[in-house]
Amino acid sequence: SDNTIVNVALPSIQRDLHASVSGLQWVVDAYTLVLASFLVLAGSTADRLGRRSTFQAGLATFTLGSLLCSLAPSLGWLIAFRMLQALGGSMLNPVAMSIIVNTFTDQKERARAIGVWGAAVGVSLALGPVVGGLLIASVGWRGIFWVNIPIGVAAIVLTALFVPESKAPHPRRLDPVGQVLVIVTLASLVFGIIEGPRHGWTSPEIVSCFSLFVLALVTLILVEPRRREPLLDLRFFRSAPFSGATVIAVSAFAALGGFLFLNTLYLQDVRGYSALHAGLLTLPLAAVTVIFAPLSGRIVGQRGPRIPLVAAGICLTAGALMLTGLTRDQSTGWLLTSYVIFGIGFGAVNAPITNTAVSGMPRAQAGVAAAVASTSRQVGQSLGVAVVGSAVTSVMVGSMPAGFTSASRVGWWIIAGCGLTVLIVGLVTSGRRSEERRGGKECRSRWA
Repeated sequence: SDNTIVNVALPSIQRDLHASVSGLQWVVDAYTLVLASFLVLAGSTADRLGRRSTFQAGLATFTLGSLLCSLAPSLGWLIAFRMLQALGGSMLNPVAMSIIVNTFTDQKERARAIGVWGAAVGVSLALGPVVGGLLIASVGWRGIFWVNIPIGVAAIVLTALFVPESKAPHPRRLDPVGQVLVIVTLASLVFGIIEGPRHGWTSPEIVSCFSLFVLALVTLILVEPRRREPLLDLRFFRSAPFSGATVIAVSAFAALGGFLFLNTLYLQDVRGYSALHAGLLTLPLAAVTVIFAPLSGRIVGQRGPRIPLVAAGICLTAGALMLTGLTRDQSTGWLLTSYVIFGIGFGAVNAPITNTAVSGMPRAQAGVAAAVASTSRQVGQSLGVAVVGSAVTSVMVGSMPAGFTSASRVGWWIIAGCGLTVLIVGLVTSGRRSEERRGGKECRSRWA
């Protein structure tokens, strides 16, 4: 995926554009933050205007953003163009998932199809660091954005040839008030977390950011239920399994975002490995994700989400705990083992998240259903990079790389906490499948 490639390039970007750790956080989070903010809007827009046309518009915007990123003269411009990239990316995932949901109407078949989708994510995760390492070694970090251009153009043509146009029979109205509140809520929170170490946690700027976050969140909670067709139907969160899936998605992807961010800086800045070497070392993580994503989908279809969620929580926690005592000369075998265990957890968690989310909504709103699940993932990844990066920066004594290894341990403990949250919430919300089915029926009636 785009973010796995960009993570491998962070040390090169840091050297070339003289970026701080917070600057690197923004290179990642500018993308995930915009993605999270506009996914729901993109999903409802696809249901209204047409899924194929929205998908093509997203591809075109993403491709243009990639071209501009490759030409960015400074860190500020790179962050701005990453936001344009993300605007296009927000139009891609909900549409692709809505095609799956509308095609596979049987619950078991849908769970298996989502598992295959998860495997595709794993393949991109596997190829991303290696392809990124090769491009960085040969043409520099700008090459990671060049590769998106021919792929984007080809995808636009193939979509026109093979993907039929479809729309929801009764698409929802736009909710500009809700959209603005979502953007302000997410942006103020992430900005405050990332910039806190630099400005000071009690500085007027950071206190104002967190105050704005609370105000926007409270307003969102009060205003959205009063709107006829809200951007986020908060009543849907009365379903315990769906709310649990949202918390699990945020926690699991926060763990992933923090893991990739810390591990990239450790391998390249502390160990001195090249981008390609670092990418190859993380290949086992992605490989087991490819294997366990479809397996998890089959288990969800046959026995429900409980087993994959418990396995995911245990493995995410264990993989991170193995790195809480990280040293500069940690054995490669220990690193690879932790990557494999963490990858098993990440592979297992995707199918139950998505299946629970889309099963609770009618197929006519498939774009919105996929967008809600995807938004939780992107919010989690944004928070993971923001919280872990800022926690490490706050306790780091000295400059990179001397003080990074010991300071990173607090980050690994936070990631382990995210894995433990997946385990606990998974156990609590997936205990009785009959309640899950009733929750889905109740939510369908609310959305009808």
